[in-house]
Amino acid sequence: MAVPFRKVSKTRKRMRRAHNALEPKTVTVCPNCGETIKPHRVCKKCGYYKKEEVIKKETREEK
Repeated sequence: MAVPFRKVSKTRKRMRRAHNALEPKTVTVCPNCGETIKPHRVCKKCGYYKKEEVIKKETREEK
């Protein structure tokens, strides 16, 4: 089993772990209904993408 010859310094250890931080998920607001959605995706609530209706959603009045 490999064993390090010298102790890893605090600085070197922290520099290596600098990329392990968690980042918050990116969300945007739908321009049509105001729902929070992931960027570059169709809104699940209203069916719009880039101000165009992509998926026709039924409302309670239409049923």
